[in-house]
Amino acid sequence: MKKPVMGIQLYTLRDFCQTAEDFSSTLRKLAEMGVKDVQISAIGDIPAEKQKEALDSAGIKVCVTHKSFDRMLNGLNELIIEHKTIGCDALGLGSAPSESRGTTDRVRDFIKKAEQIGRVLKESGMTFNYHNHDFEFKPLEDSRKTMMDMLINETDPQLFNFIPDVAWIHYAGFDPVDILEKMKGRVKVLHFKDYIIDKDGNRKFVSLGQGKVDLKACYEAAVKLEIPYIMYEQDCDWVNGDAFEATIQSWDYMKGLSGD
Repeated sequence: MKKPVMGIQLYTLRDFCQTAEDFSSTLRKLAEMGVKDVQISAIGDIPAEKQKEALDSAGIKVCVTHKSFDRMLNGLNELIIEHKTIGCDALGLGSAPSESRGTTDRVRDFIKKAEQIGRVLKESGMTFNYHNHDFEFKPLEDSRKTMMDMLINETDPQLFNFIPDVAWIHYAGFDPVDILEKMKGRVKVLHFKDYIIDKDGNRKFVSLGQGKVDLKACYEAAVKLEIPYIMYEQDCDWVNGDAFEATIQSWDYMKGLSGD
């Protein structure tokens, strides 16, 4: 079976990607580590042409992005052009807006809008991809179902895909491998993230392999399910407060998992 391609979600390094110069410098540092693929998220207002120049210079490709739902609803054509420019065929949404959560009606309205976006993207050779947190796994106010139940079971697989985050799934009390099985064929990019619960009962993110998530089992599931990409993401709580140090630690762990 083909191994997933490992890469870095730039949200982890967002503080170092706010200008064209810093974006280019960050990509060069990642390239020196052996990184060849990234996800773009939360970078600064850098024109797509400048992004492309930096990516090409570093020899790095983009597998997926995260963009706002508002831009998808009100500027989708521009987003498509931007993605074509940087050579990326997967548009990702980091989270459903607050007004799209909580009840079945709100979720169904979100699904309707997301599938409309997915339909336009499909016509352009692209896909819509949804990234989860933990709230999607909580029962809705008016149903025993969860938002994730509805996203998996009530969406068109041709129009709605997923960017599952293994740490958020685990934190919500579910087995990431079970959820990946339910999303079979609908995942291009899988997020690897890890966490602990500290002595005060608070969730704290950690470098990969240092927390509660069975990432080895998640990796084996990704291979079995033929998921093309795995991206390391860490929102905060970096070792010594240094996102690059955390990225290096996590990258080494990922290479160990894949045997590279």
